[in-house]
Amino acid sequence: MPENNDDHHSGPVSRGDVARYPFFAVVAVLLGAFLANFDSRLTTVGLPDLRGAFSLTFDEGAWLSTAAIGSQIFVAPAVAWLATVFGLRRVLGIPSLVYAVVSLTIPFVRDYTALIALSIAHGMLLGTFVPATLMIILRNLPIRWWIPGIAMYSIRVGFALDSSSSLVGFYVEHLGWQWLYWQGVVIAPLMGLMVYLGTPNEPVNRDLLHHADWGGMLLLGAGVAMVYAGLDQGNRLDWLSSGTVMALLIGGGALIIAFMINEMVAPRPWAHFNVLFSRNIGLSLIVILLYTLTSLSNSSLVPNFLGTIAALRPEQSGVLLFTYGALPMFVLVPISILLLRHFDPRIVVVLGFAAFAAANLWGTQLSHIWAREDFTGIVLLTSVGQAFTLLPIIIMALSNSDPSRATAFAAYIQIMRLGGAEIGVALMGTWLRVREQIHSNYLGQHVQNGDIDVVNLLKRLAGEFSGHGIGTAMGRAVGTLAALVQREANTLAYIDGFWLCFWLAIAALFLVALITRAPQGPLSPVPLVFVKKMLRGSGTAAS
Repeated sequence: MPENNDDHHSGPVSRGDVARYPFFAVVAVLLGAFLANFDSRLTTVGLPDLRGAFSLTFDEGAWLSTAAIGSQIFVAPAVAWLATVFGLRRVLGIPSLVYAVVSLTIPFVRDYTALIALSIAHGMLLGTFVPATLMIILRNLPIRWWIPGIAMYSIRVGFALDSSSSLVGFYVEHLGWQWLYWQGVVIAPLMGLMVYLGTPNEPVNRDLLHHADWGGMLLLGAGVAMVYAGLDQGNRLDWLSSGTVMALLIGGGALIIAFMINEMVAPRPWAHFNVLFSRNIGLSLIVILLYTLTSLSNSSLVPNFLGTIAALRPEQSGVLLFTYGALPMFVLVPISILLLRHFDPRIVVVLGFAAFAAANLWGTQLSHIWAREDFTGIVLLTSVGQAFTLLPIIIMALSNSDPSRATAFAAYIQIMRLGGAEIGVALMGTWLRVREQIHSNYLGQHVQNGDIDVVNLLKRLAGEFSGHGIGTAMGRAVGTLAALVQREANTLAYIDGFWLCFWLAIAALFLVALITRAPQGPLSPVPLVFVKKMLRGSGTAAS
């Protein structure tokens, strides 16, 4: 077994034993990545059903969601270091069994304090799965398996986004809401078994453990989790007017600053932020963040519009997302892998963001009469974007990474991946709310009492309602007019949301253009034969 213990910077890219049975390791990656994303999405999409099942108020339900996801963000950055020190079997094996027990228990709990505590434990255990399964690829798979393995790691994002709505509907309608948690009882132990079969038994790295930067890990995890909680609750509690939100944001920011100071003075810093000053690495991490924000058009705008304006339940809108978003990935991801083997990853990333930009530009043509089928083209384009964006970004970042700073890189990529996505959802919710209020105000200025068109419309509506009682007809007419104004304001807000995602995709394309070619390495593309001939021919002609 190659020894990496002498280098105190050893990180997840340091090679462990190659897996004896790579197939089991790949299955473990698949199960862990999908479980993490499905569970995160299921508790978000299924939150209305969970509020009813646990008899929670709206506020209690909001804190339940924040606790479940904030705890994931707290632990995720440190997982790469923990797996390097304790080995993948210890980090994934026992936690997978504990996770199954917690998942089994939660549906039986009715005390709110116990429910929050179990949800935090559930989230922390879940937060280990995705970073640790990525490490299985980098530490224990042969390099020729890296691109397919990372493809499975990356596809789980889009697949979970597009299939979670259908799965929530199936569980709630046919099996019971408890299966939002109980699916983990089945999948997590199976993942633990695959980890045991597919990864070697590694000794504890006692040198790294002895010099652990526990303070840095706690400061960064707690700081980012607090910032997320403040942003997640900000939309509900009206931001700066809430002492809770301000305390979370200021406290989280102070902890992040303390983390940066700690990394500068610690004798063996865990995740020194100077990794961000490498041009290609820093740009790649920002592009990952922009990917998570741009893909909100698929994860947030389309299903929320169908729920808010078209009044569809998650399982009804989920049919569209599953059929035209998730299923095409089984064809698109192999194409993405093929392109990455023969072309520069930057070219594939450009194709992905171009597809996102086109989908969002299409979405700006939205109107209130759009039905589920009108989003088919948009969802297909975002499926192309999902398949052609995250995988090549990760390959691009790995190709430029310095193994001696791999632990720091792994910490920041988890913050961008998980924290960026969840913070993006919170900010998009605020964007839609503020834009809806602005459009309501503008539209309301044109719906003034005494305006001849308004009077005629109210008379016509009152006449339609008069059969249900003359006394209430005018009140119903005014209520209907107000609902029409709100519907149009919401539609305009969603159009603004698509415009925002469009410009984020354009910004990402600009940053990709600034990324330079990665140095030659095991992940470098091998040009196709006809491309080699063309390059050779052009070189001959030039000479």
